[in-house]
Formats: sequence, C-alpha cells, structure tokens
Amino acid sequence: MPNQTENDSFLEMYIMETSQLLEQLEELILESEEAKHFSKNAVNEIFRIMHTIKGSSAMMHHENIAALSHSLEDIFSFIRVEKPQFIDFSTLSDLILDSIDFIKVEVQKAKNLDTVDGEASSLIESAKSYLSNLKNSRVATNGESQQGNDLQRQDRQAADMIERMLSDRNNDDLNLFHITVYFEAGCEMENVRAFQIVYRLKDIANELYHIPEEIEKEFIVSSEVIRNQGFQIFIRTEKSREEIEQLLSQSSFLQQLKISQINREEERASADESNYSHQRRSIEEKRLNSQHTSFINVNVLRLDELMDLVGELVIAEAMVTQNPDLNGLELEQFQKAARHLQKITNEIQDKVMAIRLVPLTSTFHKMHRVVHDMCKKLGKTAHLQLIGEETEVDKSIVEHISDPIMHLVRNSLDHGIESAEERRISGKPELGAITLEAKNAGGEVIIQVKDDGKGLNRDKILEKAKKSHLLHKNEEELTDKEIYQMIFLPGFSTKEKITEFSGRGVGMDVVVQNISAVGGSVSVDSVPNQGTTISIKIPLTLAIIDGMNTRVGHSYYTLPTTVIKESFRPGKNDVITDPDGNEMIMIRGQCYPILRLHQLYHTKADKLQIHEGILIMVEQEDQCICLFVDELLGEQQVVVKSLPPYIKRIKNIETISGCTLLGDGSISLILDVTGLMKTRI
Repeated sequence: MPNQTENDSFLEMYIMETSQLLEQLEELILESEEAKHFSKNAVNEIFRIMHTIKGSSAMMHHENIAALSHSLEDIFSFIRVEKPQFIDFSTLSDLILDSIDFIKVEVQKAKNLDTVDGEASSLIESAKSYLSNLKNSRVATNGESQQGNDLQRQDRQAADMIERMLSDRNNDDLNLFHITVYFEAGCEMENVRAFQIVYRLKDIANELYHIPEEIEKEFIVSSEVIRNQGFQIFIRTEKSREEIEQLLSQSSFLQQLKISQINREEERASADESNYSHQRRSIEEKRLNSQHTSFINVNVLRLDELMDLVGELVIAEAMVTQNPDLNGLELEQFQKAARHLQKITNEIQDKVMAIRLVPLTSTFHKMHRVVHDMCKKLGKTAHLQLIGEETEVDKSIVEHISDPIMHLVRNSLDHGIESAEERRISGKPELGAITLEAKNAGGEVIIQVKDDGKGLNRDKILEKAKKSHLLHKNEEELTDKEIYQMIFLPGFSTKEKITEFSGRGVGMDVVVQNISAVGGSVSVDSVPNQGTTISIKIPLTLAIIDGMNTRVGHSYYTLPTTVIKESFRPGKNDVITDPDGNEMIMIRGQCYPILRLHQLYHTKADKLQIHEGILIMVEQEDQCICLFVDELLGEQQVVVKSLPPYIKRIKNIETISGCTLLGDGSISLILDVTGLMKTRI
C-alpha cells in the first residue's frame, strides 16, 4: 500500500498534469471555435486530452471528473471515426468550456485537500444529448455526406487537371479557363446537353478536359453528377473569356455559367505557400518533439530554496571581500581570488535567476477565454492580439500579475470597446481590437493592454473625482495624464449601472495594489474615440536587485537603480520653500519636491544643511521627487529580504519594501519609491 509521501507525489503530479492539459484544451477549443472548424489534429488532440484526464482522475478516485471526461471523450471518438459533415461548433465549444471550468474547480479542491465532490450530472447529460443529436443528424444526412464526398473527389480531379495543363510549357501563350455549367432543374438528359457544349468548344480548343469524363457511356451516373454538382470544363484556347461566354450563352436550358481564367503564377504561388506552410509545421513539430527530452519538472519550492541559498552566497561573498579588517592591506593574491569568487558567484546567480524565469505565454493565452466569455455576455465582438508572449519574468511575479492583467482586459472590453452599432456609426470596424503586449526594457518588463475603443472621458472622470473629494490639487493644475490616473483610486467608477463585470469601484485599485506589491507601477494614456493604453512596469525578479546604497546618520537605505534619474550636491541657495513650508528645488526649469529621509523616519543625520548632503532624484509613473541623504555608498547587487512579521504587525510601512544585508553585516532598508511619492506629492 502506498505511503503518505507517495500519495502526495501522485497528487502533485495529477494536479500539475491535469492543469496543463486543461490549458491546452482551452486553447484548442478557442482556436477551433474562431476557425469554426475542428481540424483532424485538433480532434485527435482533444480526444487524447480527455482520455488522459479520464484515466488519471479514475486512478485518483475522482469519479465525477472521470465520468465527465469520458462523456466528452465519447463525442470526439465519434467525430474521429465517423467524421460527420455538420457539427454545431458553438454548442460543442460552450459544453467543453463549461466542463473545463468544472474540472478546474474540482482540481483546486484536490489541491486544497478538500473533497472532490462537485455535481457533474447536468454536464454529462448535455454531453450525451449532444452526441445523440450528432448521431441522428449523421443518419439524416447520409445522402448529403455522400454528396460531400463526391464534391471532394471532384475537387481533387479538378486540381489534377489544372496541374497537368499547367505543366505543359508549350502552350504558355494560350488562355486557360475553368468553366462550370449548371442546367435548369427538370431539364432531363443533362449528359446529352453537356456533350453538345463539349462539341461546340472542340472547334476553338487546343486542349480540353471535363468532369464527369464519361458523359456518353455512363449517362445515368453522369447526369446525376451534373445535376447536383454542375458540369466542369477545362479548356486551353486562343479565344477570350468574352468570346467563350458568348458562345456558351446560346446553350439551351442554361441556368448559370461560371468562367474563371487560370493564371500560372497565381497557381504556383498558392502551391508554394501551401508547401511552405506544410514545411513550417513539420519543422515546428520536430522542434517541439525534440524539446520533450530537454525539459524536466522541478518543484518550485526547491527553486525558492535554491534562490535563498544563492542570496546567502551573495551576502557571504560581499562580507568576505568587503570586510573592514582588510582596509589598508595589500593582498594581491587575496584580491585575485576574490575577483574569481565574485565571477563564479555572479554566474551562479544569473543561472539560478534564469531557471526561475518563465514566459508569459500561459498568462497571456488565458485572456482569450476572458474575451470569449465577456463578448458572449455583453453582446460585443472583439479580437485579442498577443505580442511578446515569450517575454520571461520571475515565477513569483507571474503569480502576482495574472489577476491585474485579467482586470485590465475585462475593463478594456467592458468600458472601452463599444457595441457593434456604436462602432459602425463612428466609422470603426465592427470587430473591436484589444492588444496585450509585453517587452523587455532594461531590468524591467513592460506589459501594455491597448484597445481601439471610445477612450476615457476626461470631464466625466474629473467630475466624479470632485464629487468623491479625490482631488489632491487645484483642478487647473491637473494634467490629462493625472486625471486619467484617478481611475486607479479606491472606490472610483464612472459606470452608472452595476454589472457582474464593473460598476462597484473595485478592480482597478486592486490592480495597482498587486502591481505595487511586486515593485511595479501602472500608468494610463488615452485618446478620445481612438482608445486607451494601460502600461504595467514590473521588475524581472524580486529576489536580487541592482541597488544604490545610501547612508543617513547611522541608518542605511537602498534604492533600486532603475528608479534613479540622477544624484547631485545642490548649491547653498538652490532650495526654495512654498507657503506651506515644503522644500522644493528648481532643476532645469522644473520644480521638484524634496524629502528628507531623516525627518520621514525620525532618525539623526550627520548633514542637515542642504548643500552638505546629496540629493537623489527618483522617478515613478512620470513623477519625480528628490531624496536628501548624507552620503552615497555605491552601487551593489543586493538580496531582497521581506520585513520580519512582527514589524508588519506593529505598523504597515508603505515606504519600505524590504531589507538587505550589506557587506559589513549592516542592515539596509530597501525603499519603496511609490510609497515615498505618496508622502510628499
């Protein structure tokens, strides 16, 4: 009997595998629904996924998931074998997506060690009913299926004839036409009438083929084919299209005549494109297959432990190489060994950080489902475009940004994208566009959610802010960007009617809170009637950052180098004071507020005169502030440690995001620039 450790291992593997399969399944369904077609590969893959989930769930005794998976597996087993011509794709997609949602909830129960007891009977009955209807429709349309097969066979024959005629390079100067003739219903003797048309064309044709080929001998079969699919002719001639049309238009009982000229270059380009696409798919499949053996699954907790150890290694290396006891000593061999140690430490650190990086692909692709569901419920049409989904960020950060991205995409569709009627009146395409884009910018990642909707209403936002007493300065002094930024304030909403998606004033402020928790920032830009862009700026990793160490008296503070614009020693008379007693400094025609860290944290400072210390200008969300410190200690990679729990319980310090150990063993507080801005601006 398996022990507890083995059971935990089985459960962990089941949860991981099922979650990955559900993501793949959801992506397949959304792609197939958009294409309004389940390809052969998609059908096989969906069948495989449901079969795997069924087997693993049965093994874990999750009978409800196994039964539901089995009912869906039956549907795709029938589609694989019988290949029905007519499938209600929309209903089937909705059924599978609802089933995915159900299984996700049950898997989360298993993850939380709760009882997996969800009721799946209604979904199972829906699946059985769908399969029954599919089987009945197949029986009813047997004749139509045969007709479809005949059409496919004729299409292949037509393609072969065109290729054969194009391969003859001796008649390149002649025109090549594909003609389809339809006779009036009830005219009878369609094969004889087709023969009369061929007889007329022989006099002007250098080369001529037709489908059906045996119109004289198998007259019963050929008449039936011509009656249902038309009579196809392929002719090479000197005559023009107009001349052929004039000749054939005299035919008796003629209902419709289609004439198209075949161009050698277009046909070859189409064939080349088809071949290229096939080669590209083959290469991609080979690449993916080769990668299967290059990856292993590792518990993320082990990666966390490894990262902690690397952090301790970085601190230990700094404590050795920057030991105060070494000051003034000439130790050539020690310095050489220390440089080598630092090189190895940096390489180990880079490799471990790279291992923790994961692409945003999974997070981005989940947004397809969000757009799909909201479009159906809101009655809107929109397409989601993904750009830069291969951009990588730290695993811990991905977990924090999934919900904010979802809120922003939902907000774009609910507030931004107009209805089809509104877009048509304003001269826009009925299909709205939402773009989710990620890109690297130095040591940070920028994620943008763009839409081509109606944009933000500046006056409406300002009016709502005034009513809610949210203005922090005079209305005349506010820029458009500052007004747009108010949508992120707690309780702010311009939606007059509350829906399940918006109107309660929650969501956008949660976006800012979650992004700020990982050291990021959010900004918004909008153009009326053109759309809105919301940008998220986040660090690549939270574990180790490049920081500038500073000193104020006996206290040490570290600033991320990404937020520092410049540092300088101000002149004696550079500081001005506003009527409220706040210190400001004028730099290149711009006025910036000054924040003295020793006053903020109630500590002693060595330098009280502004011209004796250092000002560090930091920037966040297009706002700047100057921090006054005693001394700059220099730039260093520091390991971020969270504040001890007892400090957080005593006081929530918004201006401090963590702490770190310096080379001499001193503790340095890591400053949160977003929190510092709130204290002064």
